[in-house]
Amino acid sequence: MSGAKTISPAHSGASGNSAGAPGLAAESERPPARGRALRRAMIAASLFCLSFIAVATGWIYCLGPAPLGQDLEFSKQVLDRNGRLLRAYAASDGAWRLPAKVVDLDPRFFDVLFAYEDKRFYAHHGVDPLAVMRAGLQFATSGHLRSGASTLTMQVARLVEGRHPRDLPGKLRQMVRAIEMERALTKDRILSLYLELAPYGGNIEGVRAASLVYFGKEPRHLTLAEAALLVALPQSPESRRPDRAPEVARKARDRVLDRSAATGRVPADEIALAKAEPVPTMRRPMPMLAPHAADQAVLRAPAAGEIRLTIDAPIQRNLEALARERLPGLTATLGPNVSLAIFAVDNATGQVLAHVGAPAYFDTRRAGQVDMTQALRSPGSTLKPFIYGLGFEDGFIHPQTLIEDRPVSYGTYAPKDFDFGFKGTVSVREALQMSLNVPAIAVLDRVGPARLAARLTQAGATLTLPDGQAPGLAIGLGGVGIKLADLVLLYSGIARLGLAAPLTERLDAPSPQARRLMEPTAAWYVGNVLLGSPPPENGVAGRIAFKTGTSYGYRDAWSIGFDGKCTIGVWVGRPDGAPVPGLIGRQAAAPILFDAFARIGGTMPLPRPPAGALFATNAKLPPPLRHFQPGRLAGATSSPPLRIMFPPDGARLDLNETQGRPDPVALKVTGAVAPLTVLVNGIPVGEEGKIAGSGAMFFRPSGPGFSRVTVTDATGASDSVVVRVDESVPTALGAITAGRVH
Repeated sequence: MSGAKTISPAHSGASGNSAGAPGLAAESERPPARGRALRRAMIAASLFCLSFIAVATGWIYCLGPAPLGQDLEFSKQVLDRNGRLLRAYAASDGAWRLPAKVVDLDPRFFDVLFAYEDKRFYAHHGVDPLAVMRAGLQFATSGHLRSGASTLTMQVARLVEGRHPRDLPGKLRQMVRAIEMERALTKDRILSLYLELAPYGGNIEGVRAASLVYFGKEPRHLTLAEAALLVALPQSPESRRPDRAPEVARKARDRVLDRSAATGRVPADEIALAKAEPVPTMRRPMPMLAPHAADQAVLRAPAAGEIRLTIDAPIQRNLEALARERLPGLTATLGPNVSLAIFAVDNATGQVLAHVGAPAYFDTRRAGQVDMTQALRSPGSTLKPFIYGLGFEDGFIHPQTLIEDRPVSYGTYAPKDFDFGFKGTVSVREALQMSLNVPAIAVLDRVGPARLAARLTQAGATLTLPDGQAPGLAIGLGGVGIKLADLVLLYSGIARLGLAAPLTERLDAPSPQARRLMEPTAAWYVGNVLLGSPPPENGVAGRIAFKTGTSYGYRDAWSIGFDGKCTIGVWVGRPDGAPVPGLIGRQAAAPILFDAFARIGGTMPLPRPPAGALFATNAKLPPPLRHFQPGRLAGATSSPPLRIMFPPDGARLDLNETQGRPDPVALKVTGAVAPLTVLVNGIPVGEEGKIAGSGAMFFRPSGPGFSRVTVTDATGASDSVVVRVDESVPTALGAITAGRVH
């Protein structure tokens, strides 16, 4: 008996003893228990596959067409000129869901994803047979599914359809839908759907939204550790959220890294470095660059899912940072409610490069959601360059023309300089660079306020006057409403040698027709003069042509400047229009302007002078251009204007003396309003030079040689002559007939 137990089955079969010992033969031929279980599992797996095929065949015809993700709603996107995200808006269901393509991610992300989720993604047709067999074996041996055999396509099917329970019928439905998807879509499209719909906790869906929220960057720039975390989260998005359970998220990430290491495609040292990288512990806000521009674009095109602007994201980011950095200093010196805005355009195209409507969009104290680049404000002195530009165009002034900065009255309107002083005789160049008020109004009186307003409006700016009021001389000093964006438009027209290009902020907008602002030579004169304006302490002279302005009552501070490439405008003030004591354009706005140019790159030279530009000193100018001749003063109280009739300018007088003193010379003036002030070589005549009437008067020359005689009346009007007094034989000069004129 004991010997029979040691006989092998082969030997027993060969000897033919199996029939004589049936119990023994049956025991020796029975497979081991593990083998029997494996055989049963294989049979169960085969039945599982056959059942799936049968069910799938039937369901394909009764479930109806598979949803393929054509009707997904994404967050509205506003992009910059190069396709970079400026701002996104949550979808109607409150989710952050951004479109994504395979090319939007680093290839390493897919290496990690396939290693963890679906190793044979590109080999199967929606269902992985090997994974199904594995699931069948697990079900047969344990009585339940420990591995769902889920492919990425099956996960996409569940995400798109949204109603697959995690049981056997639900799994079968996923398989059917996955097969249908694979028949209708490319592998890259299926991957894109996964990238767009994978859950990442809360209202975050898709890898782009998750990357922006957790890492603050687009997924094409992910590190290995960041990619592994984004692969791990969709498996259990709520329990693994790094902002709520960072340790759970870290362990899940490390399991993904271990699975990647097992493939041998990632070096061990990189895996170690990735595991050492911390996981994020908080959610970041979604990108919100140029929020005011984005709001306006969405308002104008509410049905568009994606809008591309001309804004340059790096420039926008730099100028928004500048606004935030400058705000504390302005607040410290000007009060807590002060705000600022910055607007930049490309001169060549008129495209908006940066649009900073406020330093902080959600700052309620400073009305952060009010776009101050589009607010109507008083421009202060920033319209003066256009006054002189029209004067240059008309040919009655040149940058070297001399002009008077003296008290003058236009009816009831009497302009004064910002410091309430007067500089006397200056060149037009100096008058514009020093922003003197009286010379600017004198030129505007000759140009005509209505013509100035019409020319600026024709160029594309909108000027707002009180209802029923016509343009008057006050618009030259800020008596009109205008937007910062429109001022930048006008100044870019100077940079373009007089052609103003209408501003565009949509990249797909047609190129508008440029409009004539002033003649090329006149525009070049203005730019050349402004290029010589003394810069603030943080600026370098001769690089930026700029002008500052301060509105009446210290409500607005401005600085607008340009080089050969772009034009930038800066506004500082309170959004509610309240006065801000100490608010001055040169001190508050100009330093920000020069910082803005520094942050957008090197400056470009202005255009070369056109053929008609005249280069000459005052003495070499044609006589009519040497000294500004005012036109008929609008509303002036004297008509005709004050004029010295005798002696005429350039006269030569014979000098006689009585008792060692020059005898008086007759002086005749017309068009003057008493009392008059008479000066000889700057020295008052008589009692402080005051003379009651305007009939026959007298003055005493200071001696032989040239003498300048100046008469100013009560309105501030004045006239001057230069006479030459020669030695001669003694004769009386006591009356007008006594002086001989050569």
